[in-house]
Amino acid sequence: MGFGPFLLLALLEGTVAAAVLALTAVGLSLVFGVMRVVNVAHGEFFMLGAVVAWFVAAAVPGHAAMGFMLALVVAPLVVAGVAALADWLVLKRLNYDPEATIVATIGLLYILQQSALTFFGPTPRPVEAPFTWRIQTPWFGYSGYKLFVVLAAIAILLAVWAFMTRTRAGLVMRATQVDRQTARAFGINVDRVYAGTFALGAGLAAVAAVLVVPVSQAHYLMGGDPLLLSFIVVIIGGLGSLRGTLVAALVIGLGDGVISMFFSPTLAKIIATLLVALVLVFRPQGLFGAKA
Repeated sequence: MGFGPFLLLALLEGTVAAAVLALTAVGLSLVFGVMRVVNVAHGEFFMLGAVVAWFVAAAVPGHAAMGFMLALVVAPLVVAGVAALADWLVLKRLNYDPEATIVATIGLLYILQQSALTFFGPTPRPVEAPFTWRIQTPWFGYSGYKLFVVLAAIAILLAVWAFMTRTRAGLVMRATQVDRQTARAFGINVDRVYAGTFALGAGLAAVAAVLVVPVSQAHYLMGGDPLLLSFIVVIIGGLGSLRGTLVAALVIGLGDGVISMFFSPTLAKIIATLLVALVLVFRPQGLFGAKA
């Protein structure tokens, strides 16, 4: 293949990576935007979603699509439940103090990771894709499932946008984000809002994991890269800015796909880290974040 087909393949792979990254990073951005909590365990919620998806898919007999669709429903609910329980048992008792919650979510990271190692094991395990048809171009064949991942991510992100802007629950979350004390004075149950936000953020990470696990594999250490890239995206886009998160995810995902194809994945991570450094120096609030 010449340069053009290689570039097309790199852009396709980058688009898939950007879609998954956007889902994961939006969850992290929501948690920080509403709760002002830096969730260091976010990558482990991603990992937990993949592990639960494997258990569900392995337990369902018959066609792979049945197990996958059930996993796409069950895994986010399980992970969201775990996140809500963690919020109630840990974060709420720390009164959502920024420094204390960072330490607490680091501890939660290790608890989830070692729990997965104990019950899931150290061996990576695949989840079969619900379908295997391929799109044939003049130069190469491309997985139709990967294109499905992109479309599914777009649909879910639109649903999140509609939820945040068109529903009463989204209005309550945005009101709590602006001023927690005033929201409480108006009768909003802030603790319930925080628990729901933490659960929603973790659930979005789990959805991203379920979508991507047929392309990769479930593994108890798979949460590191999504956490790092999500922080990069959220910092570049602006903490708490959903629009900035989406734009940054697209830039980082496409850049990672192109650079990894023509150079190396390590170089892509180095460039992304340098971009974060430049943003922090010249625009600390991020590209779309508001000044304090």
